[in-house]
Amino acid sequence: MTVLPDDGLSLAAEFPDANLEQWHGLVAGVLRKSGRDVSGAAAEDALSTALEDGLRTRPLYTAHDTAPEPGFPGFAPFVRGARPEGNTAGGWDVRQRHAVADNTAVLADLENGVTSLWLAVGDGGIPVASLGQVLDSVYLDLAPVALDAGRQFAEAAEELLRLYGERGIAGESARGSLGADPLGHEARTGEELDFAPVVPLARRCAEEYPGLRALTVDALPYHEAGGSAAQELGASIATGVAYLRALTEAGLSAEQACAQLEFRYAATADQFLTIAKLRAARRLWARVAEVCGVPAAGAQAQHAVVSPVMMTRRDPWVNMLRATIATLAAGVGGAESVTVLPFDHALGLPDAFARRIARNTSTILVEESHLSRVIDPAGGSWYVERLTDELAESAWAFFRTIERDGGQAAVLRSGRLRTDLATTWAQRSKRLATRREPITGVSEFPFLSEKPVEREPAPEQPSGGLPRVRRDEAFEELRARSDAHLAATGARPRVFLAALGPAAAHTARLTFAANLFQAGGVEPVTEGTFEDSGATEACLCSSDALYEERAEEVADALKSAGARHVFLAGRPGQYSGVDSYVFAGCDAVAVLTATLDRMGVS
Repeated sequence: MTVLPDDGLSLAAEFPDANLEQWHGLVAGVLRKSGRDVSGAAAEDALSTALEDGLRTRPLYTAHDTAPEPGFPGFAPFVRGARPEGNTAGGWDVRQRHAVADNTAVLADLENGVTSLWLAVGDGGIPVASLGQVLDSVYLDLAPVALDAGRQFAEAAEELLRLYGERGIAGESARGSLGADPLGHEARTGEELDFAPVVPLARRCAEEYPGLRALTVDALPYHEAGGSAAQELGASIATGVAYLRALTEAGLSAEQACAQLEFRYAATADQFLTIAKLRAARRLWARVAEVCGVPAAGAQAQHAVVSPVMMTRRDPWVNMLRATIATLAAGVGGAESVTVLPFDHALGLPDAFARRIARNTSTILVEESHLSRVIDPAGGSWYVERLTDELAESAWAFFRTIERDGGQAAVLRSGRLRTDLATTWAQRSKRLATRREPITGVSEFPFLSEKPVEREPAPEQPSGGLPRVRRDEAFEELRARSDAHLAATGARPRVFLAALGPAAAHTARLTFAANLFQAGGVEPVTEGTFEDSGATEACLCSSDALYEERAEEVADALKSAGARHVFLAGRPGQYSGVDSYVFAGCDAVAVLTATLDRMGVS
């Protein structure tokens, strides 16, 4: 009997060390079984996934995947967090958004886990004159307030400062953000705002309210216009640099100017990319502060918001899951404040249940999952560190193109930024249309018979600048056409799925076809005959072998029975009587649009 040394890590001591070449060989062997003859590093490349911004995620990361030294939490370059303690003191700040003057909802949130308020004020939000009513009975020395007032930022800021004075709140006790963001407002509306009123606010905050920040660098307009992670980061850094220049030219020191900025970023259900984005954002801003000669002032204050782009209108309950993943990523990424948008955000004003679920999402992750007990949960992961570095490099390159073209204001006004974001969104739209990027409940596993969730319409948001896009928009348009047809005729457009052979032969493709057609609001009929189905089109579903034997015969029979168009679920072939093919990776939006057009569904 062999006695193993008692070193605590002896379980694998008798196994030889593995190396990367051996792993490549094993991967190549598996790939050859699927018909892909690759070897060496090419085997690893075959399993890599392309991301936006020219990035790729690989299937394996090792200690050889080096990245710049991230430093320590709370110290430059702040990759590992802006504060030495991270969020361990009490979790991240749970910041709930409110866009209507509802004091009852505000108090309910604060009494049940919310720790700060994000108030949309002015156009499309709470009237400036109603701030006092909205904040009635709110302990302003305990609950930070972040304003988002667009063109009315000066009036809203003055009203909030007046409330602090009226209620006897000491200057050092006031915390939050006054939310001035002229370039963000211009991105939203196309309206240029004078920066001059920002300067006295910033100076007043620096001198009287050390816990208040005068400006917000809101990157959501670029994310909501379809921008990639690197574009969102690059535009935010360019905006921050523009504000630093304006503040220092007005007489504030570089340290004072840096202390007046809070950065707002989107958190998506792509958890690792979100984690890397927040870490990369801190590294980028630390570099700006270093160049300005104040490296210690480069700790970026971050407010992460669950992405509105990914929130769907159909099957909105799934948004709870998306928001949970995004919130986890925001917390792990080191954001100080996190806003969880209610699951019904895309439908209108959230109800009490939706707000409750939103705030409890953070509470569960902090209190039950203990995410805040570790200062930098992602630190040391070869994958996250490498992705952080690559994303930072790509974002910095994009930032430099903005600076080369005159800065953030110049690229907004010239239309260059709009074009860059539109190009990125067009590429992503192709992935969405082909379902390479699936949307659960919308493009995958839709539920046609679900009762719609209805909400009171939200106030109309300022517009006129960059567009606001949604992942579900192409499929939502198709579903809306189907809904209108149902309302007008009492039935949805239908397609007959003709299953050939035994269940083992047709089930996979029958399920695929049913999901695809339902994504466009077309009801699949699988029982009975074509004549009894009420459909005008049909789709053959079976194995390749049975298609060779029976596809043409069945297609001709369906045409004789009145089918105007016959699909085949599978790769395109040369079958007589088959008009078109549906398969994994086909342009589902194009297929479904043409189908509804042929059916006369407007």
